[in-house]
Amino acid sequence: MTEVVIEGRSLAIANVEGQVYAMDGICPHRNAPLGQGALHGTKVVCPWHAWEFDCRNGEHDYNPSIRLQTFAVKVEGDDILVEL
Repeated sequence: MTEVVIEGRSLAIANVEGQVYAMDGICPHRNAPLGQGALHGTKVVCPWHAWEFDCRNGEHDYNPSIRLQTFAVKVEGDDILVEL
């Protein structure tokens, strides 16, 4: 997992068993950088307070009404293309 900034927007990019996902990179709890957190299976874990979001759909693990935006991803060679 890594953090990238595209057009001023922070994204968390996660590779789960060869499938690459992109989602908002800022935790809604305290604005932590999610791309600097941990990846447990499909769950992105916030580095500050351990909030967890599914990288496939942006859904919070305990409160599904909290959902981060996800983005379509295409991998071409060594490039990861994210549709904003």
